[in-house]
Amino acid sequence: MTMTLKRKILTGHGVAFVLMGLVVAWAVANLVSLGKATDAILNENYRSILAAENMVDALERQESGILLVLLGDGEQGIAQFRDHEAVFLEWLTRAKDNITIEGEAALLRTIETDYAAFRRRFSTLTDRRESGGDPLPPLFYKETIYPPFAKVREVCIDLRRLNEETMYSASVRAGSVARRAIWSTTLVAASALIVALTVSLLLAERIVRPIRHFMEASRKISSGDYSVQVPVETGDELGHLASEFNRMATQLGRYHEMNIDQIVSERNKGDAILSSIEDGLVVFDTGLNVTSINPAARRMLNASSRANAPLKCGDILPASPVCELIGKTVAMGSQPAVPDEQRIITLSQGERLRYYLFSVTAIRGRDRTLAGIVLLLRDVTRLKEVERLKSEFVMAASHELRTPLTSLGMSVDLLMENAAQGLADKDRVLLQAAHEEVHRMKALVNDLLDLSKIESGRIDMEFESLRVPILFEHVRSVFKNQMEMKEVGFSATLAEDLPPVRVDANKITWVLTNLVSNALRYVGKDGHIRCTAKKIGSQVHLTVSDDGPGIPPAFHSRIFQKFVQVAGREAGGTGLGLAICKEIVRAHGGAIWVESSPGKGSAFTFTLPVAQ
Repeated sequence: MTMTLKRKILTGHGVAFVLMGLVVAWAVANLVSLGKATDAILNENYRSILAAENMVDALERQESGILLVLLGDGEQGIAQFRDHEAVFLEWLTRAKDNITIEGEAALLRTIETDYAAFRRRFSTLTDRRESGGDPLPPLFYKETIYPPFAKVREVCIDLRRLNEETMYSASVRAGSVARRAIWSTTLVAASALIVALTVSLLLAERIVRPIRHFMEASRKISSGDYSVQVPVETGDELGHLASEFNRMATQLGRYHEMNIDQIVSERNKGDAILSSIEDGLVVFDTGLNVTSINPAARRMLNASSRANAPLKCGDILPASPVCELIGKTVAMGSQPAVPDEQRIITLSQGERLRYYLFSVTAIRGRDRTLAGIVLLLRDVTRLKEVERLKSEFVMAASHELRTPLTSLGMSVDLLMENAAQGLADKDRVLLQAAHEEVHRMKALVNDLLDLSKIESGRIDMEFESLRVPILFEHVRSVFKNQMEMKEVGFSATLAEDLPPVRVDANKITWVLTNLVSNALRYVGKDGHIRCTAKKIGSQVHLTVSDDGPGIPPAFHSRIFQKFVQVAGREAGGTGLGLAICKEIVRAHGGAIWVESSPGKGSAFTFTLPVAQ
């Protein structure tokens, strides 16, 4: 029967456990033998020695009682003799019950006979004392009492000596048993350890050898050698694993042969596509190292001279916010929101400046983790040039239109003052319409000029430290009469400890009044306009909100563009007010946005830097 890997491991452990049990059993047997030897010493000798000691002690006490009688203290002497007589007989009986060695019985019989003679001599003494006969001779103790006492005492000592010698011999035998147990247990334990170690090494080798084959085969497969085969040496789980491994290696080899050409073809196709794209493409890993760059990007970034050198983001885009944005994308796992106007970078090519619109896209792996970043660069230099020419044309055309519009406006105003009364009603209506359109054209031309100056950077900014409450009070005073006429409420809310802001007072006042004017235009009767200010970080957020009809989400980003007005609303302006607001706020280093929903009003918010 084929042994499984589990059974092999259990067999190896079983041998070790059996050997360990054998060592334990042998040690227990030796301990039992040693215990028996020790018990023999206690049972056979120690009790007899203790009995002999107590008999000698009782006998000497009896002798002391006899001496008391001879000295005249008869009652106490007799009582002491009788008390220790019972003790002597008790220990004599115990000694007779514990006869275990040769010669011990004869000694006990001698003790019993001699002690009987000793008791008779004491009885003779007590009888003569009670009968009141002749006084005892001086040598009575020495000749009558002491000889049997000494004989009994000597035999008790012989009994003790006999057991002590026997106890010593048993102790020597127990020591020999203990030494023999130590050596035998050590020998058995060492033999068991050697056998267990040998079995463990053999079993480990049988288990590890196939694993080494697997490791070697895995290294060859990882290096591209799919013809490797693992030898099947056993019929257990490792043998089945070797068979499956060989089958897998064969399948991988076939798959590799089938797909390598297709992979190379697809890569060449991808390289050709990237090379034909006019936009620049740069691929970064999560460490901001360049892993791929197409020829267009090399030309844009002037990286062709270092084609074979490893590149980092800072090498091809020095002093550019793009690397910082890519770093934030890697840290956050997704691209942070960037306004469109901040997605243009300027790079120099010789003596010319080139403008590029960039976008950053995260690359996700199969497990949705961040695998890299793609940077797309689109050359918008021509568009920027067209925009510049358009701005210059608008500025020139607006400037040229101001003079005839001024003359035309003055002429219409003179007609309104002097000739309007003599005209028919129909002609007067036409003259009034011409008056309104001329003033509207003048406002449009002025707005175009202001916007062109701001975009081209030709407008002068006079920054100063200004407190926000002053701005709100100015707005309140400017629109007080109009709000009363339309019955619209106005409130201003400022956060506590609001710091001053660094602004051009006239330009920011124009932004704030334009936003309030727009709100006043769309808020109905009994409506309300609110101005709020609060500090967030290093910026102060100013918000103008109303409870008007609101703005559809589709127009939230478009209303800040030129000539864009919300569809379905009454045209009452030039469509440039919010565009000018955006450019003024940008000139202050801030941003402007709107939050609105149809039927729920609108809230325009812009940021200003805190004055240092």
